[in-house]
Order: sequence, then C-alpha cells, then structure tokens
Amino acid sequence: MEKYKILSKKELNNYIREIEKTGSILGLDSIRELMKELSNVQNELSVIHVAGTNGKGSVCAMLESILMEAGYRVGKYTSPAVFENTERYRVNGRNIGERDYIEVISQVKAACDRMVERGLNQPTVFEVETAAAFLHFYRENCEIVILETGMGGATDATNIIRKSLVSVLTSISRDHMGFLGDTLEEIAAVKAGIVKENGRVVALCPEEGVRRVIDETCKRKKASVVYTKSEQVDNVHIAENKLCFFHDELGEIKLKMIGNYQVQNALCAIETVKQLVKQGYAISAEQLKKGLEQAEWEGRFSVLSEKPFFVIDGAHNEDAAKKLRETLEMGFTKCKIIYIIGVLADKEHEKMLRLMLPLAEKVFTVTPHNPRALNGKLLAEEAGKYHKDVTFVSEIKEAVSLAMEAADKEQGMVLSFGSLSYLGEVKNALKEIKIHGR
Repeated sequence: MEKYKILSKKELNNYIREIEKTGSILGLDSIRELMKELSNVQNELSVIHVAGTNGKGSVCAMLESILMEAGYRVGKYTSPAVFENTERYRVNGRNIGERDYIEVISQVKAACDRMVERGLNQPTVFEVETAAAFLHFYRENCEIVILETGMGGATDATNIIRKSLVSVLTSISRDHMGFLGDTLEEIAAVKAGIVKENGRVVALCPEEGVRRVIDETCKRKKASVVYTKSEQVDNVHIAENKLCFFHDELGEIKLKMIGNYQVQNALCAIETVKQLVKQGYAISAEQLKKGLEQAEWEGRFSVLSEKPFFVIDGAHNEDAAKKLRETLEMGFTKCKIIYIIGVLADKEHEKMLRLMLPLAEKVFTVTPHNPRALNGKLLAEEAGKYHKDVTFVSEIKEAVSLAMEAADKEQGMVLSFGSLSYLGEVKNALKEIKIHGR
C-alpha cells in the first residue's frame, strides 16, 4: 500500500461531510476499485454476513457477545451509528479509538484520491466507511468479522466479500422501497443477494413468498439453508426488566435485550453458531447461552433511566412497530406511556402511527437532525388523526423534559422511538437533564 497523509480531525470531518453529498449509490464497481487500491484485504477476513430489514443489529450484537465469550477475537461492523460514528467499528466489544479511526479513513481517502486521479468517481461515504472497516479488522487480526449490510444485499458495498462463514437473513419487510423494490419478494431477492456459491445460510423463518425467493436463490447457488423454528421456544415473558423464555436445547434464557422480537433474533444467532460449530469453531452450549444473556444493543428497547422509566427504540417501519407494540402489550400494559417520535420522510410512518398511537397517553413529535428527516410539525398533523393529545416540540431536549414531567405525573414511562438517527440526541438530552435539572 502506498504512503498517505494522516488527516487532522477537522480535515476528516470536512471530508466525510463532502462525500456525504454523493448520497447512496448501490453497486459494487466502485468498492471493487477501492479495495484493489487497498490490496483487497477483505479477502483475508473470515466473515459472518448479516442482511435483513429488521433485527440485523440485534443478531450482530448477540453473535459478537457469544463469540467473545468463546474466546475469539471479533470484529463487528454495523450501520447506522446511533450515538457516535466510532461505534460502527468494534473489536472485542470496544469501539475503534479516535487515532485508529482517523488513520484508516486517511488511508482510504488516499486510495479514493488515486481513483479520482484515474478518472473514476469518488466512492460514496458508505463505501469509504466499509473499506475502512475491512482495513481496521485486517490490521487488528480479527479471527471472525460480523458484517452488517447497509441498505440492501446484492449490490451493498459489504457484498464485495467472495465468501462467508454464514450468510444470515433476518426479518425481511417493506423498507427502502425506492431502492430495493416494491414487493416483499423483490426486496427479499435483493437481501438474499448476500448468499454465496456453496455457502451456508441461516434465515429467520419468513412468510411463504419470501421463503420461496430464499429457497430459489440457495438452490441456484448450491447453498444450504436452515430456517429458525419458533416451536423451539416456550413461555416468553418479561420479568425484572429481562426477556425470559425457555429454549428446548439451552433451557431458560434471560436476555438483557428486552423486546418480544428478540426471541426470533436469538433463534437466528443460535442457528448461526451451530453452523460455525460444524465448520470447526469451538463454542460450547454454556458459552452460547452466556453470550446471549450478556448481549446488549443500545437503541433497541434500551432502558436509559428507571425513574421515570425511559426507553429508546429504533422502530422505524411497520414491521418494527408491530414488534414494538407486541413488547408493550406483553410487559407494559399497566403503564401510562408517553411517546417521543421522530422519523425520516422516506419511511412508512403513517402505518407506524396507526399501530403505535392507541397505546400512548400523550405524544410529542420532533424533527431529527438529519437531511432526510420528516418535519415534526407534519408528523404531529399525521399523528393527530390517531391520537387526541399530540404536541410538536421544536427542540429535542425540551421534548425529553416535557415527556419526563408527563411521565412523573402519570406514574408512567417514556418511550422514544422512530429513526435511529436521533436517539443519540435523546440520550444526550436525558443525561444533561439528569445532571443539570430541567
């Protein structure tokens, strides 16, 4: 690899802001050229590749925890960032350090500059960040890398990898339809694009149309597929702020990751580990169970405060909203729930509102600080069709403060959900209020 200039923090931030203007461009041509410039280090990594609409981040977090418990050096790449950009690049549960982050981005920028000099297009920000992840995990000598796709599958930058230990397909539903397709089957075909020739596939048991697409893809690529089995699980309930269930092989499991949907994600992780064991990886049943129970994934029904009970969740589409509602109905029916909602304009927010708002005592809407955000005023107007007590609040900190006051009065809980992109702001606002008062 050629020499390169180390950017200052300011130069790095300016560079990221500049290339963000390119937007999202699906396809592998650009990332192929970029990784050639970086000696194709991704081909030296052993990868678990995870695609799907919902549940990807949770399954990745579970696998990371299990593999660490089994003693492996694990890299994990996820998107989007919820609280800080460095959280997307983790080795053994630790975010990349600022110095290492600057160094790998600097090296990738130098490779991009060489491409531009040759008359090629500047890679997108996701391609730059994906290349940086490959580079970081290669340098860190990771034994296994857990790689989450961005938006799609077949043409997602992460899909430059030639093979994977396991291709994992989580829940598939309607999302990013402008990019991925208009029907579930079309979206499933794109997601299933991560399946490799003669590979191993684990899939969350889907509806018939999606299953047919996955089966056809696996048959064409001579890949073996294992579907999760819901009947392996019994007695699902919430107790002492943990999601508890009985698994027919592992016995009673108590997850920190609350949410009815996490049972299915756990089944996905369990089947993936079985596929790793078949390939010679040493992971005991005890390590599998302990890793599951220790797994955490901020932003997915994460409890930030006990008094009042304050939860954030990245439910941002209809399927995720259904699962979030199921969780509330399973363990929080006696609470009066105060909502804070912020969404992106390209999401199916009306369906989400129709599902979620009947369970709310009071609703505050906000505008996430994101170029794709839906104005909170417009969201409040839509929400007003389904709930009588909806208030738009211009500042996220003020919305957090008002929601906490309302929850205190109602002896209830605060639930902030919608776009992952604003949950970090909610967390920071809550921390500031706790320190300095309202």
